[in-house]
Amino acid sequence: MSHALIEQLLKYQPLFHPVVPFEPWREKLVMLDLSVTNTELTDTILEDVHLFSEWVTGKIQQGNARYAIGGYDEHRTVYSKSRVFDAINDREPRRLHLGVDIWGQEGTAVLAPLDGIVHSFAFNNQVGDYGATIILSHRLERQSFFSLYGHLNLQSLKELREGKQIKKGEIFAALGSPPENGNWPPHLHFQLIETMDGWKGDYPGVCPFSEKENWLANSPDPELILQLKQYL
Repeated sequence: MSHALIEQLLKYQPLFHPVVPFEPWREKLVMLDLSVTNTELTDTILEDVHLFSEWVTGKIQQGNARYAIGGYDEHRTVYSKSRVFDAINDREPRRLHLGVDIWGQEGTAVLAPLDGIVHSFAFNNQVGDYGATIILSHRLERQSFFSLYGHLNLQSLKELREGKQIKKGEIFAALGSPPENGNWPPHLHFQLIETMDGWKGDYPGVCPFSEKENWLANSPDPELILQLKQYL
């Protein structure tokens, strides 16, 4: 991980805009645990998006919260529900999450945390994948990096073009429904990426556990921008 990127994110941290609408003086957040240690999440729940959505909504309601958050550097079994994360060429399956998930209502607005340019976008339409996805490129002084927004609605991709400028605080997307977000309960996958390594419209949000050091080095903790854990 580039120390320069971390330094710039910390330097500009007070200026970042919230990625989703949130009023911490009157609204709450809850932490959502999708790790391998959560035995409450049975295969029956995970394999049925309606049951999974009800489970997520129930956790949010129990906490009297607007959103549930979590997931960075979390080892999950939830990805066994999709072949997208299966082992390839005898490698281990991908199970370690590289972003932060913000679980909320379908249609929730997504806002740019800082000025950016549309790097790429795509409809990654496989079960378990991102669904509608947008990647923005950013620059803080001499440091460039990218932010990825997954599980959006298809409306977010309409009339979009590479190179389009997105202003800090601008609403540029919204959370999608299961048919357009990879068949997940509505949520935003937010990920920071230092180097895209040739990827466009997509970038792995989950990696093999044994390779976590290298992947996490290129995807630093999104909390550096989100700053949400202080409200848990």
